[in-house]
Amino acid sequence: MTKLFRMVAFAVAFMCCASGTHAADTITIDVSGDVQEALQEALILAEPGSTILIPEGTFHFTNALSLDVANITIKGAGMDKTILSFAGQTSGSEGLLITSDGAWLEGFAIEDTPGDGIKTKGVDVISFVKIRVEWTGGPKSTNGAYGIYPVESQNVLVDGAVVIGASDAGIYVGQSRNIIVRNSRAEHNVAGIEIENCYFADVYNNVATHNTGGILIFDMPNLPQKGGHSIRVFNNKSIDNDVPNFAPVGNIVAGVPRGTGIMVMSNRDVEVFGNEVSGNASVNMLIVAYADAYDDPDFNPLPQNIYIHDNIYGRGGWDPDGLAKELIAPKTGLPVPDIIWDGAVDGVWSAFFGPDSDDALHIKEAEGTTFASLEYVYDLIVPWDADINRDITDYPGSIAPRAAIILPQDKGSK
Repeated sequence: MTKLFRMVAFAVAFMCCASGTHAADTITIDVSGDVQEALQEALILAEPGSTILIPEGTFHFTNALSLDVANITIKGAGMDKTILSFAGQTSGSEGLLITSDGAWLEGFAIEDTPGDGIKTKGVDVISFVKIRVEWTGGPKSTNGAYGIYPVESQNVLVDGAVVIGASDAGIYVGQSRNIIVRNSRAEHNVAGIEIENCYFADVYNNVATHNTGGILIFDMPNLPQKGGHSIRVFNNKSIDNDVPNFAPVGNIVAGVPRGTGIMVMSNRDVEVFGNEVSGNASVNMLIVAYADAYDDPDFNPLPQNIYIHDNIYGRGGWDPDGLAKELIAPKTGLPVPDIIWDGAVDGVWSAFFGPDSDDALHIKEAEGTTFASLEYVYDLIVPWDADINRDITDYPGSIAPRAAIILPQDKGSK
């Protein structure tokens, strides 16, 4: 063996020993020693395209983990078998922070982070597959705000995830585009699933249950990406959302009434269909404008072109909470109708003569579905005295059909 060859072999062996074993771009974390050091080292030293395998077991971390290498796959043995516990975390703002493109996360759990569970920021292509994020002590305002938390990203896939106990939103996608959230379960969070200030999102085949609010589609002012649009929410179950709101005071979701099924606020071109919405004590379906003060001249607070159709409604609105109790129930009586629209439109003219067709709320539901507009004039924010209780079974109109979103990572399974 030549001297040069021996030197290269030694260097390779040294790198393998540092963070586990390495073969064919696969790194298996050595869990016999300091797992935190081994895993973070692997996240730093892995070459683009590598797969990092974390064996079965429960592993304890005191520091946040981070990844900024592109095209890395992190796999565990399963969301209930490979558990990364951050109950003793003393530094860092989240459990795992990813700032690189092309990450694939699969088959492990993040538990009890003092901050967010898994955050990704500014990335192109990020996949959360069969990931669990949980705060094991139950709903508490001291839990981390977000479980799965991609922001300012594109080509976002959340598939088969479970998130439990977030003090803001379990699955939250913000200021992003080209998004799929599917086959996932959110429970005992303030908001189960939240899509905020996003473009082009499909949210389907999920279960949101025992949260404060099940599925929220929001648009907010004073953010780099605003004007959320082109969202489809379909074939989900938003049922039995009955957890009292435990968000810290000041959070926007702190105003979500306990027992809200699906809520759309200030977005446009949103289609909500084929969902089962029931067991939500405040309101099953809620469409509202953003009503707080803001200083963003480019922000439109009104929901526009919202199409709600072919959903299944069960019991709802029998025990409204918070703003639903204060603002909705006095006008509608109990139970609160299946679908509530605050009726806020742009200007007195629109309030009396009807909004433009592009701004209309379109509803086409089964006979017997109940609807109420609270008839607010947005510019005045005062009630408009009118007969607000009525059934709507065919409110004409729709939004333009949109093709299903196909993400790059859906074209080839890991």
